Amino acid sequence: MRLWIGLCLPRLPLEVFCPRWSADQLGVVLEQEQVMALSPLARAAGIRPGMRRAGALMLAPQARLHERSPELEAQALQAVALALLQYSPLVAQGEEATLLVDAGASLRLFGGVRALCRHIAASLRALGYTAQLSCAPTARGAWLLARAGTRQGRVLGMASLVRRLDRLPCALLPPARPWLEWFEGIGCRTLGQLRQLPRPGLQRRCGAAVLAMLDDAHGHSTELFVWMEAPPTFRASLELFDRVEHADALLFGARRLLQQMTGWLCARQFAVERIQLLLAHERGRVARPPTVIDLALGEAVWRDEHLVRLLKERLAQLVLDAPVIGLTLEALQVQPMAPPSESLFPEPGGTPQERQRLMELLVARLGAENVLQASPRADYRPEAANQWLPLPAKPVSRSALPDLPPGLPGMPRPGWLLAQPIALLMREHRPFYGSPLKMVSVAERIEAGWWGQSQARDYFIAEGRDHAHYWVYRERIAGSAEDAAPRWFLHGLFG
Repeated sequence: MRLWIGLCLPRLPLEVFCPRWSADQLGVVLEQEQVMALSPLARAAGIRPGMRRAGALMLAPQARLHERSPELEAQALQAVALALLQYSPLVAQGEEATLLVDAGASLRLFGGVRALCRHIAASLRALGYTAQLSCAPTARGAWLLARAGTRQGRVLGMASLVRRLDRLPCALLPPARPWLEWFEGIGCRTLGQLRQLPRPGLQRRCGAAVLAMLDDAHGHSTELFVWMEAPPTFRASLELFDRVEHADALLFGARRLLQQMTGWLCARQFAVERIQLLLAHERGRVARPPTVIDLALGEAVWRDEHLVRLLKERLAQLVLDAPVIGLTLEALQVQPMAPPSESLFPEPGGTPQERQRLMELLVARLGAENVLQASPRADYRPEAANQWLPLPAKPVSRSALPDLPPGLPGMPRPGWLLAQPIALLMREHRPFYGSPLKMVSVAERIEAGWWGQSQARDYFIAEGRDHAHYWVYRERIAGSAEDAAPRWFLHGLFG
């Protein structure tokens, strides 16, 4: 199915200075000392397009005036196009702050047209831009519908597209704008009426560009594009338009950079293992090196949801020593994207990747010193057979663990091992813990240690009258008399 998605950014001249998530929305953009774009708050204050600078300042002295920056607008379009590569490898830039996405091959992956449009709209909101979306079987048709800003801009068939285009005004065609007064004089106001004019006469009067654009929109000619290409490495920067003094307020800018990185990863078929976020501070005499946030992932990812959660936790714990004026995100370590699992049934309890992401989130929230994992040691003694270590950046493979003594463990082990064994009383020639304990297993002898730390124990699984099970041992003392009373200890509890 051939389908194009058109995106028009009507407020791009303003939103390169005041993104949607910016707290300062009383912004005005000037071009040749006249207002050409303004925020809703500025419009509510009485400012109107075409007004002079002095008039705007008189109505809203607190308004922030910006000179239009075509360079910033071009950079913003490039950033949006890079983010859109996560939905299709075919993204092209159109005229007048528009982008075109060949999404026909992506519909099944994202669950249809509506779901794909919702994903794209969410990405544009994360980037901080207002967008008008449309769908059409031709690229020029999608471009025209997006420029028109109609609410019903999703057209899947050519017949519906023709009817929708026929109702659009002629002013949407850039080559037709110099002739709008003449079109008005002959009663030609819509594209449908423009198509009914004689082609030879229209070409002699207005040139071939008008007819060529009409033919492209109706699918009568082949459309050629220059596709967006992802750079070989990823490093993106964002200049903040105010001094940020609280780290958690930087999440909006970080999400904007993560959207671009996600598009780059999908276009290059990479998954990222390590990223670095640099927080730039004031320059000049009070300059200081940037604050570095380094994230090393145990499992490589190419979507931004997990990275957003990790950065949110890290930023919530960070105390800034100086205000932040800019952000830079860099993908330091990448690897080829792994194919999806071919298993027929999902693994119970979640996949290893999901469990690893949960551990990374806990480390980011609680700190590496507070999230530990058990690591076996080559020792037979239960209290010395394990140690608690911080989680590694990558899951440790079984081959990397230390070699354990052969035959360990030989019998069931309790889920809870006491920090210190508890000496048990003897009643009726049985160890007593709330009630006389009955041995329900054979003895497991453990002898280990040297240089004054040798231990010789016979471990049993014992059962009390309440049917609770305990892990107890009888201490064997070398050289003791045969008739000496044995000493019993409680060492663990079974769940």
